Amino acid sequence: MLVGAHVSAAKGVWNAPENAAALGLDTFQIFSRPPQGGPAPDLSTSHVVKFKAAMKKHGFKDFVIHAPYFTNLGSGNNRIYYGTVSVLRQELERGTLLGASFVMFHPGSLKDLGQKKGMRQVAEGVGRALEKYTGSTKLLVEISAGAGEIAGDSFSELAQILDFNKKYLGKTLGGICFDTQHAFASGYDLRTAESIEKVFKEFDKAIGLEYLKLIHCNDSKVDLGGRRDRHEHIGKGHIGEDGFLALAQYFKKKKLDNLAWILETKDDRTEDVAKLKTIKKKIG
Repeated sequence: MLVGAHVSAAKGVWNAPENAAALGLDTFQIFSRPPQGGPAPDLSTSHVVKFKAAMKKHGFKDFVIHAPYFTNLGSGNNRIYYGTVSVLRQELERGTLLGASFVMFHPGSLKDLGQKKGMRQVAEGVGRALEKYTGSTKLLVEISAGAGEIAGDSFSELAQILDFNKKYLGKTLGGICFDTQHAFASGYDLRTAESIEKVFKEFDKAIGLEYLKLIHCNDSKVDLGGRRDRHEHIGKGHIGEDGFLALAQYFKKKKLDNLAWILETKDDRTEDVAKLKTIKKKIG
């Protein structure tokens, strides 16, 4: 179990490893470009060298990149759709330059095209982003919180995206980023060992546990099935500390205890990190 968190890469990506080290993390996540829009900062050879030197200095072997929030493969607007395809490809290439293991993204909204056509376009968009891509950074599809007509808020929809892109799966398409808050808000109960067993039995049947590659570790401000994206600090939301401990125990049992757990809570995450480290110690 690797304890991680999203950290700032402001004023240069090379600052991120130091920010992660200050929190006592095992790994970390960044945006490589402004999440709300705007041009991606240059990644010159000197910038890459500086970043890798900072990784080595602070003892980090791995990190991940979150794609910007404006991506939407379900859009009926061609500028947004093809722009998203382009940005995902760019982020994969940037990740390869920096040495990131994964880039994860939110699939987008289906309100323009409807369920059937929209999901088909989302799946096709993933394929377009990966076409002729040969880099080392793999793409992950993140489960959504189910607010509105959002793509990827169920295991069946995630499976549809992966199944459509089987030729990339396990290669440049790594699999799924499982956000605990998003999943809980979409109706997947993570509060007890029994409910977690049931949830991941369903995940395994629909997708396959081998394609579970990353955990976004967030408690939930909304109750089970609340269908809103609202992160809360660990133990202060509706999942609770017992739920996260049970989740860690389940992953250990399934030999998935090498997964990175990335906190995305806002404000001070010192207490969140401490709680995850306590859980890590308990599971051994």
